[in-house]
Amino acid sequence: MIQELSGEERILRTLQFQQTDRVPHFEMYIDRRIINVISAGSDYIKFCYDMDIDAICIDCDFEKKFIENGLIQDEWGMIKKDTGEAHAFHVNGPIRTLEDAEKYIPPDPKKPGRYATVEKAIKENSGRKAIILHLNDVLSIPSRMMPYDTFMIKVFEEPQTIKALVKMSVDINLEMAKEAVKRGVKIVFTGDDYAYKAGPIMSPGLFREIFYPELKRVVTGYKELGLLIIKHTDGNIMPLMDMIIDSGFDCLDPIDPVAGMDLNRMKLEYGNTICLKGNVDCSTTLSFKGVEETIQETKRCLEIGMPGGGYILSSSNSIHSAVKPANYLAMLDTLKKYGQYQ
Repeated sequence: MIQELSGEERILRTLQFQQTDRVPHFEMYIDRRIINVISAGSDYIKFCYDMDIDAICIDCDFEKKFIENGLIQDEWGMIKKDTGEAHAFHVNGPIRTLEDAEKYIPPDPKKPGRYATVEKAIKENSGRKAIILHLNDVLSIPSRMMPYDTFMIKVFEEPQTIKALVKMSVDINLEMAKEAVKRGVKIVFTGDDYAYKAGPIMSPGLFREIFYPELKRVVTGYKELGLLIIKHTDGNIMPLMDMIIDSGFDCLDPIDPVAGMDLNRMKLEYGNTICLKGNVDCSTTLSFKGVEETIQETKRCLEIGMPGGGYILSSSNSIHSAVKPANYLAMLDTLKKYGQYQ
């Protein structure tokens, strides 16, 4: 049995299919209300230590301003509606035409203070917790530079406008990745969702034509910087799996069960090629079922994911505000009991 590792070592080894002491765990997001119920007075960082969570997920620092009617505008010019939850609802953006896209000036990746959170997290936690930085690949930023229905129409009718935005997104994220690596970041995750429950938001053919070349470029660029890359996308992504795999991601999250994504199938077909993260159902099991059902589902995920390594236990998206705190604790306790490698 391997000696006990730090969270950072455990995550790094898992992402590289190396031997580790136990299955690691972290969540892309844990709602502050859940944190307060389980560990009153803790902030996110302290909670990760209290609960023996292996990684701390962070973002670069972007300014935002509050405008009227609960609307927020960020440095990208995106306008969102404050919902009271972690993620605001996207409303609008600054781009409508190819000319707009060509004239658009994105946020400065070298702006003073852009990496303050990164620098603080590395300084205070490096060597103990894996620091995982949220960046983007090809879809989230372009799709939020205009109303979403406008974006989808332009994918079909004006693909050159979308291609210009995708290139811009990749250029900026690669520059931010360079700055992050200088500061000690080793792992990034991209949160661009590609699919709904029924399947991808567009045909695989359109995805391959408009997005895939730049997806290859951004993943290759991250890898050339020495980064390990976790790809997050909800939905049924099976029609896109060949492109996701070929792009070179190190890990896929969260194997969305609501969309019919089957962890056993993924382990059998791709488990030797890409690490898997997930997939305790946070939409039903963690939110509406009981502790015993959570324990059984967590055990099932471990039984499927553990053999051969390359598996990170987590929810099927995040520990959002509707998750029952007792169920999240049951998931963590089950991991401690059944997630040890011999």
